[in-house]
Amino acid sequence: MHNWKRDAKFSIGEVVKHRVYPFRGVIFDIDPVFNHTEEWWESIPEDVRPKKEQPYYHLLAENDQTTYTAYVSEQNLVADDSGKPCRHPEIEEHFSGFDKGRYAPRPRMMN
Repeated sequence: MHNWKRDAKFSIGEVVKHRVYPFRGVIFDIDPVFNHTEEWWESIPEDVRPKKEQPYYHLLAENDQTTYTAYVSEQNLVADDSGKPCRHPEIEEHFSGFDKGRYAPRPRMMN
């Protein structure tokens, strides 16, 4: 049994960047292990396909051209130490503020 709070290297609100590709983003959700479609996983070239048994992060991502959401394995992320905020338009839906290089999660409404 995985406990993502203990096992995950990064946490919600943290700004990270991809180890290889030129994009960065803020983490808004974490899966303790791969939790996407098999088709998505198989679309990754086999020689760079990450293993499934590791945390996967949902990012509000950005590159020089655009903003989007990304699903990235832990092995492909590194901390973004730029201290700069992200410009993704959905940030305010998930986070209440930015301080010292990380975002504060917005409290969730209980049903």
